[in-house]
Amino acid sequence: MPDPPLVAVVGSTAAGKSELAVGLARALGGEVVNADSMQLYRGMDIGTAKLGLDARAGVPHHLLDVLDVTEPATVAEFQRWAREAVDECRSRGVPPVLVGGSALYVRAVLDRFEFPGTDPDVRRALEAELDRHGPRRLYERLCEQDPEAAARILPANGRRIVRALEVIALSGRPFTATLPGHTYEYDDVRQVGIDVPRPVLDERIAVRVDRMWAAGLVEEVRLLEGAGLREGRTASRALGYAQVLRYLAGEIDEDAAREQTVYATRRFARRQDSWFRKDPRIVWVKYDEPDLVGSALAAAELETSRG
Repeated sequence: MPDPPLVAVVGSTAAGKSELAVGLARALGGEVVNADSMQLYRGMDIGTAKLGLDARAGVPHHLLDVLDVTEPATVAEFQRWAREAVDECRSRGVPPVLVGGSALYVRAVLDRFEFPGTDPDVRRALEAELDRHGPRRLYERLCEQDPEAAARILPANGRRIVRALEVIALSGRPFTATLPGHTYEYDDVRQVGIDVPRPVLDERIAVRVDRMWAAGLVEEVRLLEGAGLREGRTASRALGYAQVLRYLAGEIDEDAAREQTVYATRRFARRQDSWFRKDPRIVWVKYDEPDLVGSALAAAELETSRG
């Protein structure tokens, strides 16, 4: 009997991926595997738009709340965890539904992707430079050495900038040359993207940020700061959290933190859309389809557990 398909739901932030993933999992008799790097963290709920238990509708979710905010997360570690979850689901005949907005995290699971090695001395030197001067100088160097990689990385994401420069230093090749080709690791993969026009998405992002603030994002960040968020190399850079941390430190006022969160999220959403549009294997469905789940099932040629 063949393994069930591995389904991936992709697209920009605020497109509605989490809800569609739950709908597809219910229709297919499947389980959701998280591929959002920040939803790995316990307590980072409001700012990551993590679905609550009610919204999960009884569908089991894997790789939510597995790390403390002080722990770093790497794509290589995530790849191992996610593939273990995917393999475990398929071994039970259950279709896994992978969902996330980071093309690198998603493709690390779906595609044949081996991670370049690391060198402690090179890494230590780059991290020391990051600590002394901040990410801007390193980002400018990455723009010179590998513009395509720089376009995929947020200028404030020092951890990923350091990693890209480390790979370039060790391999003598652009960081992007180490990224996977469009060759699946698994035998039956279906990718569904949610297509949202940019003006609509921009408005949805603004509304989402307002709702996060109303739901208590500042208080959530304040609590996490007490748990070590500011020292967490990965978690502290999350959209919304980084801006609120600046507000709590007195660097900006609260209105500026909210405005900067909207602006940064919109920029990130444009990058996400650009990344995913380069993958010809993704089938796209319009965000406002009356029956989004049904449209996604049809586009990906998926049969429900009842059919």
